[in-house]
Amino acid sequence: MVTIRNLQKSYKRFRVLDGLDMNVPDGEVYGFLGKNGCGKTTTMNILCNVIPKDGGDIILGDGNSDNEKIKIGYLPETPSLFNYMNGYEYLKYIAACCHYEGDIDKRIDEVMEIIGMREGGRRVIKGYSRGMNQRMGIGAIIFDHPQILVLDEPTSALDPEGRADVMNIIRTLSDTGCTIILCTHILSDVEKVAGSIGILKNGKMVIEGKISDVLMSYAKPEIEVKLFNADERSVKLIKALEENPLIEKVDFYENTGFFVVRTNQLEQAAGLLMKTFGENSIVPSELKAVTESLEDIYLKVVNENA
Repeated sequence: MVTIRNLQKSYKRFRVLDGLDMNVPDGEVYGFLGKNGCGKTTTMNILCNVIPKDGGDIILGDGNSDNEKIKIGYLPETPSLFNYMNGYEYLKYIAACCHYEGDIDKRIDEVMEIIGMREGGRRVIKGYSRGMNQRMGIGAIIFDHPQILVLDEPTSALDPEGRADVMNIIRTLSDTGCTIILCTHILSDVEKVAGSIGILKNGKMVIEGKISDVLMSYAKPEIEVKLFNADERSVKLIKALEENPLIEKVDFYENTGFFVVRTNQLEQAAGLLMKTFGENSIVPSELKAVTESLEDIYLKVVNENA
């Protein structure tokens, strides 16, 4: 649905986007990730025709249709609504702005149902909570049936209940076949709703693909071990593990007796650990195999040196 090739944008001598390539699958939620200042907002503003690009191509749809016929709904991090209106009045205003040709009252009821504001919509917007404000912002951008939604930090600063409400709305919209670009720093939200992700760094895409494929390619298995106490035997054990070719790295926290073993050969490494414990008469209080999360991969990618 959204294909970006060699997108470029500079502000004077500062290059924000340096040949960005991006592929957003049709009808999916796409997690658009990266540090502040990496070019995410600039990309979204160019996509929504808020600012011009310096170079590159943006193709919407199947590439055969006119880009201008593809409707995009954009929700900024903090949507500005008219505080003196109630929700129903605001959506009538939105209908007038987009020259909505269908049954306006029917569409308002449909939107209010989707965003869960049938009752709250009668209240004046000035009295809305931040979560209600976000939901009404989503209602505004979906009113005219856009094919693509661009959401910039839609759950930022919301309480757990507000976040859950917004995530449920995103799931509902995704189920209707809408393509959604979700820009957020809350990686757990991305894992819940997104099918694909792209991680942006220094104006370039460094990782992109299905979440399952990204986790399979980049997430390394780990073994977490907790010892009852850290004595000299434990220190010798760690040194012996570090020298073994099965083990890539050992992070040892001597004060707590906790250490993490990183390895690409989980079963063999686990067997080595158990054998080593037995030979040294060490009984761990906890031992479990874990896999790096999307957040672990993200932090590793955005913080490593180019």
